[in-house]
Parts: sequence; C-alpha cells; structure tokens
Amino acid sequence: MKVVGARLPRYDGVGHVTGQTQYVDDVRVQGMLWAKALRSPVHHAKITHLDTAKAEAMSGVHAVVTWRDVPLLEYGHLSALGIPADEPLLAKDTVRYMGQPIALVAADDEDTAQAAVNAIEVKFEELPTLFDVRNAFDEGAPKIHQWGNWYPHFEGDMDRRQIRKGNIEDAFDRADKIISGVYRPAAIEHVPLETQVSLVVPEPDGRLTIYSCTQALYFSLAVVAAHLEVPMNRIKIVGGTVGGGFGGKVDTATETLTALAAMKANRPVKWRWTREEEFLVSSTRAPWHMEIIDAVTEDGWILGRKMLTLHDSGAYARFSPYGLTKHSFHHTGAYTIPNLHFDGYVVFTNRTPTTAMRGFGVTSISFAVETHLSRIADELGLDPYEVRLKNANRINDTSPNRIRYTDPSSVEVIQALSEAAGGELAPAYAGATRAPREGEMLPEHLIGQLKTEGH
Repeated sequence: MKVVGARLPRYDGVGHVTGQTQYVDDVRVQGMLWAKALRSPVHHAKITHLDTAKAEAMSGVHAVVTWRDVPLLEYGHLSALGIPADEPLLAKDTVRYMGQPIALVAADDEDTAQAAVNAIEVKFEELPTLFDVRNAFDEGAPKIHQWGNWYPHFEGDMDRRQIRKGNIEDAFDRADKIISGVYRPAAIEHVPLETQVSLVVPEPDGRLTIYSCTQALYFSLAVVAAHLEVPMNRIKIVGGTVGGGFGGKVDTATETLTALAAMKANRPVKWRWTREEEFLVSSTRAPWHMEIIDAVTEDGWILGRKMLTLHDSGAYARFSPYGLTKHSFHHTGAYTIPNLHFDGYVVFTNRTPTTAMRGFGVTSISFAVETHLSRIADELGLDPYEVRLKNANRINDTSPNRIRYTDPSSVEVIQALSEAAGGELAPAYAGATRAPREGEMLPEHLIGQLKTEGH
C-alpha cells in the first residue's frame, strides 16, 4: 500500500527518453531481407488476373508470397472460440477494401522489394461498393460479404445483438416526453509512433523466431501457428516494448505473412509498414451509427429506452462481434433504465476493417449516452447533474442484461464532476450515495428491476 498515491518513476522511463529502449525495428539480423506488399488499388473487385513471374525473376528478389502459399488461408482471432473466419490472409478471388494485401515480396532491400511489387501483373473487375452502414439494409444494396451485409452471429437465427428488458411499450405510453437523438462518432486512426512491424528468423532447427510489436502475444502466436498449420511449439514470439498500440496492435497484421516469406526465402525477413500504410490500411476504431429514443418523465426519470446501433466493421468481421457485444451490455451507460429495446448490428462495408481501440465498444456508447442525457436535461429544463444522479446506478439496480450491481461508483463520480464544474446540487442529490434505493429515489417504475441477492 506504500505505493498508492506515491509518485514513482516508470521502470522503463530512462530507456525511453535516452533512446536505449529496443523496439522491433531496432533488431537487425545477418542476411535480413525486406518485405513490401502488393495492395488493392480499388475498393471492391474480382481479381481476374495475377501473375508474379516478372517479380520472381528480378535480381535481388528471394520470395513472392500469394494466397497459394498459405496453408490455411482463413483464420481469425475469434476462431479458437468456434466463430468462423471470414478474412483471407491474402486476397484470393476478390478484394473488399482499398489496400487489402494480395502478395508480399521479400528482397535484398526495400527499393528492390517495391520494384518487384510494381512488376506484379494484376487485373480487376470492379464491383459495386457500400460505404454507409445505413444503406446496407436497402433492398438494392450491393452484397459485399459471403454472409450478407451484416454479421449473422452464428447463434440460431439471431442476426443481431438483441436486449429486451421490462415492458418498453408501457414505458412509452406513460412518458411525459419522448426525446430522441442520433449519434455518429467517426473512425479514428490509432497513430502509434511505431508502425506495424515484425521480423521473422528461420532457425536451423526448423523453428521460427518472430520479433513482434503485438499487444496480444498469445493471440498472435495462435493465429500464426494456425495459418501455417504448425504446432505452436515450433514458433517463438519475442514481444517486448510496443511503440504505441492502444488496441490497434491486436490484429497480427504482419507476423504471419512475414513468416511465410521467411520460410519461402529461407532467410530472415522484416516487414515494416510505412507511415502512409499505417494511415491508409491499418485498422481504425470503428465508426458507429446510434439512434436513441428515451421515454422520460417531466421530472427527469428515464422510463424506457429504444436503441438501434449499426457498427461499421469494414470489409471483414475481425473483433467487431466482440465489440458490439460489450457495447450492448453498456448501452444504458451509468444509469438504470428498467425498460429496454436494443438491437445492434455488425455491418459490413468496403472500408478498411475496423478493430479494437481503448474501451472497445464502450467509449462510443458513453459518448452517445452522455450527450443524450444532456439533451434530456436541456429539453426538460433541469440540472444535467441532478438528472444523472436521479437515474444513476445504485446497489441492487440491474444492468441491461439483468446483472445486479453490487458496488457501482456512478453517484460519487457524478457528484465529483458537478463539483469540478462549479455546480451546486440540491441537498437530496449532494448527499446521495450508492446505497440501495429507498424513498424518493425508489419510484414505482424502478421496483421491478431490483435484485437483492445473486447475479
């Protein structure tokens, strides 16, 4: 407990500020080759022709990898949970986003590798595109994914994340006012100072040593082994300092392809993304489309919420089903709403596939909920902090999926925010605690959702 509240130096701080910390790109191995990728120049197309012969014949080129070189072409980070994969490691018949990798070249230096990439012959037959999640459900929308335009979730006939709690129709019948809003946070690039990079070294005993900037060492180990169809004990992944990730380096973006190039060339291979690649083709935080309709009383109680969420997954699923699941569980924010009707969809578009970013699935809904709460207070002419405190989670309240709160901190956090903003709360709100509801803080509409024990 001596460290609580103490100012302690970072254990790695001196190395960072003096330039002594070793990152993946600092590792050099004798005989190392450099890799460059052939990427799709179009958003959606059939690949009608792919010929790597000229690139392979170039001096200084040691390997050209295409989908034919991948033992298991499709394997996802969620495959271990029994969720089917949908994204090929290298495009085979079609490309679904601009920048999708089609081939990887390993050569003596980066310039030679890029020249070989430019020598690869590839032709496309362009297909209709879809960029707005709102259009995915239109009758005439182009179909861009083998599963349809939204993720099927593989759970019976459920093609969405769905939450139903209480009696939503009754809540809207009893409301004094219906307040709605649409919230659309945009995609955000993680912008790590260190771009995606890996170095793979074939060892004399047949194993592979992979120097990786991954944030998820065992995720990446399993993904690489699955694609290569080798036991995990044939791969050694060396992690270490990550030069910025923020969730964006859980995708195993370079390791598997670099491993294939190293195996084919029988030489160490490094693949380091340029800053342009990082901006244009790395995964981003997903754009979201969120529609909230709340049934409220004139004194600020939220009786019920209807919500529709469209999560833009981009061209492939990756971690999006997981992100939407978290999103659905948090769609009431820090507030107790007894009557709920939530539908959430993972929607496919021809954008770059999206991925995790800090607070994956939760920060987006927090933005929407808090903006919406302020709108409610404004339309009702009430203090925004008192509206929040009235509806804030307390012990024995239940979450959207009926989990009992045992120690929520919503009340104290809102009180601290009000104080920091210079607000003056009425005594009933200034003295509120997280204790179980009673008296005026337990109106009739909240009685039925309470749980006094268990989960």
